[in-house]
Amino acid sequence: MRNFSASSGSPFVIAELGTGHGGDERKARILVDEALGSGADCVKFQLVYADEILHPNTGEVPLPGGNIRLYDRFKALEMPLGFFADMKAYVEGRGAAFLCTPFGLRSARELRSIGVRMMKIASPELNYDALLDEVASYRLPALLSSGVSLLGDVERALSRFEGVETCLLHCVTAYPAPAEDYNLNVLESLSAVFGVSVGVSDHSLDPELVPALAACRGAAVIEKHFCLSRSDDGLDDPVALPPDQFARMVESVRRAAKDGPEATEERLRGIYGRETVKAVLGDGVKRLAGAEKANYERTNRSLHALRDIAAGEAISRGDIAVLRTEKLLRPGLPPRYFERTIGRRARADIPAGEGVRFEDV
Repeated sequence: MRNFSASSGSPFVIAELGTGHGGDERKARILVDEALGSGADCVKFQLVYADEILHPNTGEVPLPGGNIRLYDRFKALEMPLGFFADMKAYVEGRGAAFLCTPFGLRSARELRSIGVRMMKIASPELNYDALLDEVASYRLPALLSSGVSLLGDVERALSRFEGVETCLLHCVTAYPAPAEDYNLNVLESLSAVFGVSVGVSDHSLDPELVPALAACRGAAVIEKHFCLSRSDDGLDDPVALPPDQFARMVESVRRAAKDGPEATEERLRGIYGRETVKAVLGDGVKRLAGAEKANYERTNRSLHALRDIAAGEAISRGDIAVLRTEKLLRPGLPPRYFERTIGRRARADIPAGEGVRFEDV
């Protein structure tokens, strides 16, 4: 396991496969082979249990075959733990690092049980206190994505990982994310303020612009979605890089680490234009990016009712959960209010799925 430090040389490159394998172990192995052949140091999966992420009433997503409930889409992505144990063995057998994102306590504990060597927290879970505490307790190297978050959210999350080797991944939670929203000068700001390694989880479509500039600003880690083809049916395939594009990204990142910031930025200005490079670098102030402002408090976790709760009923532990809100439902209280909400009586009817607000209890 390498240290998340820019001084260790060229950035650590993660190929995010997510759930793009569709549950097909043969395709998963092909994805791993292609990602490693394209220069990735690490291959990342996602361990999905729909009930850990959202409520069945969350709403629908448009797919080529028609609209489908987002909950059902996640439900279809659930895989037995043995699948991930096999993938871990396969990836590590190839000499690469295995990484997998949990979305709740069950998935985190299952990953721990198969002997993972590092952990990753996705941006929407950066405010999920119980999950952060669980993962921090493992004392494993951890990567935390910081999309759709404010500086205070980042500080609160990192405070739970004191004494744990941690890398903070700057991110824009939009799919795709405009490269001009990345404000990569914030990497140096975050590193200076929090004293941790920093990197980028990049959802922009271009294979070179954001990753290479991030390497110039001290990124120790570069994460990018990987696919066999953008026309495949994985949830993230439309914003992922196919093998040739991913290989181009890796080559550009390695070159940037070798050439240094001045030469790299001048080269990229010649390709993309001076104003574009300036916009991507930004002013270094941590704020919500334009493309993700509407997602704040909706992509992040909050308290939601698991059933219809009638006015006057006492709220029990099994009545609420820490979930993503997404588009249709209303956001609830931040996860840190979970314990304080238990035992309180509902002031008004709270429909199943809706957020539990201050005025509701």
